Amino acid sequence: MSVEQNRKLIETISGRATSDGDGVRLTRVFGGQGAERFDPFLMLDEFGSDEASDYIGGFPSHPHRGFETVTYMLEGRMLHQDHLGNQGLLEPGGVQWMTAGRGIIHSEMPQQSSGLMRGFQLWVNLPAEHKMQPASYRDMPANAFPFHRIHGGQLKVIAGTLEVAGKTLAGPIQNKPTEPLYIDLHLEPNQAFSAAIADHLNVLLYVYEGDVEIGDASLQASQLGRLSQNGPLSIESGAAGARLLILAGKPLGEPIVQYGPFVMNSREEIEQALRDYRDGRLAG
Repeated sequence: MSVEQNRKLIETISGRATSDGDGVRLTRVFGGQGAERFDPFLMLDEFGSDEASDYIGGFPSHPHRGFETVTYMLEGRMLHQDHLGNQGLLEPGGVQWMTAGRGIIHSEMPQQSSGLMRGFQLWVNLPAEHKMQPASYRDMPANAFPFHRIHGGQLKVIAGTLEVAGKTLAGPIQNKPTEPLYIDLHLEPNQAFSAAIADHLNVLLYVYEGDVEIGDASLQASQLGRLSQNGPLSIESGAAGARLLILAGKPLGEPIVQYGPFVMNSREEIEQALRDYRDGRLAG
């Protein structure tokens, strides 16, 4: 009887320092050219600083079309406002899941002038048939995502469902077309973790503290790993423990054409988005 092989590390990526919005300093873990290999994910940013000058400018009003944004706060407070009248205060442990669809214009502005602000923003693509759906927004506080104790650590499930040690753990975000799985996993030193992840999902790991081993390879803090297709996930934390994001999703296999905050399937659709924004029609 054959034993199923664990997923292997096939690519390691170190993020690059950049800035976005009104001068917010951040690390772009991945994004831009070559996004197809992360399908259905388009971009992951990590922001984190206790210097107000690094984040105080925030992200003033700007448009999006064709995908979803997920903002997960570890520390600090950020206010979301959009043209639909939605308003949400992101606080430590909270998550904002925004579906830009055919168009949304929003801002994300710090609600503090000192102290640490730290978190992540993930962009999730939408299939062609969903890109022009009405925009929507969901704001969820930290208590919507309880940490679950597991052997050797704890985890929270933001999106999707995970089977761990005979338990089914489900996050509040479900029934998305890309079947996203979004886990924040904290492991104590030298602890093993394994979980079954459906073979049809692409899997990424981002280590934001400590380090982990994946078979005979390793990922250090601030490194993203792209894993092989098929098989369960099996990792082990290093001597300092580890904190990492597990991201999995169903690849769309569709053309990705991006121009700034617009992600569509063709150049013509991008040009239409630009016209719609210029003429005040993007957000309907």
